[in-house]
Amino acid sequence: MDYIVGNTNSLLFKLFILTRKQPMFHRLSIFVFLLLFVITGCTPIAPAPASEGSVPAVDTSLTPVTLGVGFIPNVQFATFYVGVAKGFYAEEGLEVTLDYGFEDDYLKLVGVNELQFMVGSGDQVVLGRAQGLPVRYVMNWYTKYPVVIFAKSAVGITEPADLAGKSIGIPGPFGASYVAFRGILEAANLTEADVTMESIGFTQVAAISEDLVDAAVDYGVNGPVVLAQAGIETTQITLDGHLQMPANGLVTNETTLQDDPDLVAKMVRATLKATQYTLDNPDEAFAIALEFVPEAGGDNEAANRAIFDAVLEYWTPAAGQPMGVTDLPAWQSAAEFMQRIGLVDTLVPAEELFTNEFVQ
Repeated sequence: MDYIVGNTNSLLFKLFILTRKQPMFHRLSIFVFLLLFVITGCTPIAPAPASEGSVPAVDTSLTPVTLGVGFIPNVQFATFYVGVAKGFYAEEGLEVTLDYGFEDDYLKLVGVNELQFMVGSGDQVVLGRAQGLPVRYVMNWYTKYPVVIFAKSAVGITEPADLAGKSIGIPGPFGASYVAFRGILEAANLTEADVTMESIGFTQVAAISEDLVDAAVDYGVNGPVVLAQAGIETTQITLDGHLQMPANGLVTNETTLQDDPDLVAKMVRATLKATQYTLDNPDEAFAIALEFVPEAGGDNEAANRAIFDAVLEYWTPAAGQPMGVTDLPAWQSAAEFMQRIGLVDTLVPAEELFTNEFVQ
C-alpha cells in the first residue's frame, strides 16, 4: 500500500489551506516538514500501559504473529483492530501484532520468510513471483481495487479518454497507484506520453484543491473523501471497470504454507470473522478503531468516520461471491497486464499466485 492514509491527508489539506497565501516554496517546505514528522512517528501500536505497580500478563500459550500492513495506523485497518480487540485471533491461538511500513519492503520480508504475513495487492504478488519471491495470496480483503484517478467535477474528467493532454499527480512510478494509473490509461489506448505525469508524493488533496494538477491518483477512500468533507465535489475513474486485478488481501509464502498450513488457516479464519463482524457492527468497529488510533478522534473524528464508512464498501463481497475468494481469470488478467506494460519480464503462471484453499 503506497499511500499516506486519510487522517494525514486531512492534516495536509488543512495545512495547505492555512498557508495558501504563502509563496509556493514556503508551502512545500511546510509539507516536507509535516511528512517527515509523520514518517518518524510511524511505529507499531503498543499495548496499553498497565496500571502503576502491576506487571502486564503475557499469555505464553498464544503464537505470536506479525502482520505487515499499510504505512501508518488508520481506521482503514479496523478489521484487524476488531480481530485483536474482540479476541478473534486469540480464539485461534494467535497473538497478532500490526507492523506499519511499505508494501515493497514487506514483499521482500515475506518472500524470504522473515515475516509470515502481509497485506498486499495482486499486482505486488505478481511482481514478487516474477522476482523469484515465493509469495502467495491466500485471502481477499478488499473486494475491488482501491486506487482511483480523481479530479474536481468542474474539470470534466469522467472516463479514461478524458485524461488525454491532462496533468496527473501521482506519488511516483511505483506501487498500486502506478499500476492503476497505467491500467486506466490503457483502457483509453493512452500512454504516459499522452499525459503529463507529475510526481507529487502524497500531497494529492492539496494538489487537486489548489489546481496544481488536473487529476491525481489516490486511494478512493482518501483524497476524494477528504475533499468531500471540505465541500469539493470530485469525479473518480476506477480500475475495476476496465481491468480485472485482485485487490488487497492476505499474503504469505510457500514455506509457511508447506510447514504450517494450520497457522495460515487460523489467520484466515480469524480475519474473515473480524471482517464480517466489522460489516455487521460498524459503529462498534469504528469505536474500536479509535482506541487503536486515538488521533483519528476528537476534531478528526468526523473526517475519519467518513473514511471508515467509505471503506466498508471495499470489504463487502459482491452479491453471491463468498468472502475472501478470488478467481483464476482475475489473476491471469493481472499477470498478463504486468508483463504487457513491462513491470515484469515474463508471464507468471496465474495458478502460482493464489489459493482459495483456506477460504472455502
